[in-house]
Amino acid sequence: MSEADDCLFCKIIAGQIPSSKVYEDDTTYAFNDINPKAKVHVLIVPKRHYANVAELAAADPAELAHIVEIAQRIADERFHGAFRLVFNTGLYAGQTVFHVHAHVLTGEVLDE
Repeated sequence: MSEADDCLFCKIIAGQIPSSKVYEDDTTYAFNDINPKAKVHVLIVPKRHYANVAELAAADPAELAHIVEIAQRIADERFHGAFRLVFNTGLYAGQTVFHVHAHVLTGEVLDE
């Protein structure tokens, strides 16, 4: 079994696990975080499985740029264009699902 076969986010993308979809296109899926850390907390994931943002950047920099564009679109729609974009990379940085995902935090003024 590959990592992708047992990946929570791959199962969400495939529709095997329900999610609250915010955005979807041919390469990317975004959904509301089930444990939000801000008024708006959306996860953006590439449909293709990459373990972390460094792996994504090396393999498909255009998809990484696309994720940033989607983050901006979400922030434009939900909070005047302001947002925080976070990628946790590695267990000791707080990554708990090893399918790269961007946390878009917005919807309110955020503390530093």
